[in-house]
Amino acid sequence: MNTIYLDNGATSFPKPPAVAQAMLQYMTEVGASINRGVYGSAQAAGMTTLLLREGLCRLFHHSDPTHCVLTPGNTAGLNMVLRGFLKSGDHCLVSSMEHNAVMRPLTDLTAQGVTFDRIPCDRTGHLDPADIPALIRPNTRLVVMAHGSNVSGAVQDAMAVGAICHERGIPFVLDAAQTAGHWPIDFEAMHLSALSVPGHKGLMGPSGIGALLLSADFAKALTPIITGGTGSASDSEVQPAYMPDKFESGTPNLPGIYGFQAAVDFILETGVEAMEERERQLTGYFLDGLRDIKGIRLAGPEGLENRVGVISVDFADVDNAEASYRLEQDYGILTRCGLHCAPSAHKTLGTFPQGTVRFSVGHYTTEAEIDAAVKAIAEIAQG
Repeated sequence: MNTIYLDNGATSFPKPPAVAQAMLQYMTEVGASINRGVYGSAQAAGMTTLLLREGLCRLFHHSDPTHCVLTPGNTAGLNMVLRGFLKSGDHCLVSSMEHNAVMRPLTDLTAQGVTFDRIPCDRTGHLDPADIPALIRPNTRLVVMAHGSNVSGAVQDAMAVGAICHERGIPFVLDAAQTAGHWPIDFEAMHLSALSVPGHKGLMGPSGIGALLLSADFAKALTPIITGGTGSASDSEVQPAYMPDKFESGTPNLPGIYGFQAAVDFILETGVEAMEERERQLTGYFLDGLRDIKGIRLAGPEGLENRVGVISVDFADVDNAEASYRLEQDYGILTRCGLHCAPSAHKTLGTFPQGTVRFSVGHYTTEAEIDAAVKAIAEIAQG
């Protein structure tokens, strides 16, 4: 039985062939680190790293590659922001659709005197930017928002939220785990202070690497949560203050950098707008197929406006975990079942504690695979 991969919200698969090829090239032909040697292979690794920073800046309309920090992943990038910026007495605003990559570090910080409020979202997972001003306090220091929901697929109006934050001088941080590579993002137009992205989801790179793009002012205000060797300023036991070294201690993930760079090149060549349109067509096709199926509820937007290709289904008469198991065992369809590390989102959507079965399309998903998934969902829902 062939498998159908519909878990791109967790990690994209398959990857563009160039990703594995680039990682193999590094492992077999380069092997050197960066900032720690002046020989040829070390210089080549350094150039690939620079090309990655420049590519990410082009992709997200950011003007300074030195302020594109390479991270071990999106969770690490969000922790760098939250733990490196918020202090006792500070107040933070988040949406009610946040992933635990934001909520767990933020909850940890309450023990240090940080407080937060949730911007309410409706039953599709969307917030109303007009609700934000009333929630802002004199000590509100940060607004953090998941751009796209990993549960409902709902995409927030980051442009409107960014404008509100900009008017009030509050840094705005966007978690683009579900939109980077799927949805156009403009760092400057959205008035972002920080943009955190994973390499392995919509950007189609390897796991274990991500990026944190920072504005100059926010980078200066941010304290590194990890310090150590950077290969620069080696005469000093004080962490360099210049970028990106300030936030890049330790030997970087060079195989990941090579793979990530190849993936970003693929996206730039293909075009985010073209990728968005293709996934929009697939999502619409999937949603159309679900409309007449009895015994399921869609958790999230029913239409295509302001959403990505994350589709959550709540089975009425079948345990969701059993449905997910049958999808794999009987039909070869791979999904993600449960609460998706986002209990607040499920409470907002009315799917807590049972969770949902999540289907998430990607660049390589086909209509035939969606047809098979819709047929399987209908058969399982009927018992």
